Order: sequence, then C-alpha cells, then structure tokens
Amino acid sequence: MQMIKAIVRPERAEKVVRSLDEAGFPSMTKMDVFGRGKQKGLTVGDIHYDELPKVIFLIVAEDEKVDEVVDIVIDAAKTGNYGDGKIFVIPVSKAYTISTGKEEL
Repeated sequence: MQMIKAIVRPERAEKVVRSLDEAGFPSMTKMDVFGRGKQKGLTVGDIHYDELPKVIFLIVAEDEKVDEVVDIVIDAAKTGNYGDGKIFVIPVSKAYTISTGKEEL
C-alpha cells in the first residue's frame, strides 16, 4: 500500500474529491494548509504573499491503484500554471483500524 499526498489549489479541491469518488476512491483525508513552492510565494503589484492557501489530500491505495489515483488527481487539479501543486507517494508499512485494533495490511 502507498500513501498519496497531493497538495492542490483550493479552487480545484472539490473537483478532485468528485473525480476520486466517481472513480471508486471515496476514502481520503482533506485539510486546508498554507505553503509555498519554488517560486517562494506570489507577488501582486507591491504586495508579496509568502504563503498561499492550498488543500492537501491524504489517500491510501493499493500498490496497483496508485498510478490511477495519481492520474485522477492530476487531471482534476491541473490548470497548467505554476502553483498547481505537488504529489508525493510514500510507502505504508502498516495500517490499523482503531475501532477494532486490527491490522489492515
């Protein structure tokens, strides 16, 4: 299993949720966050915004489904501009259901 951490623009977050749900991936954690990328924020006129609002998704998927999830997120979140976001894929060595205490992997 792998954890997909996807950081996207807030205005694309609901499209990501809908797209994942429609493709059969309803389970996720979604959080509002602030951050910046290589561009070190955004300058508009005389105002510099050091950190920008983003939404981070945490999705755990079976190894063979990871590419599908990543493609869905990219298709839903991409605008073609700087600041569209980033996706990280991280191995999950163990997972437990709290209510039962059972290991899921």
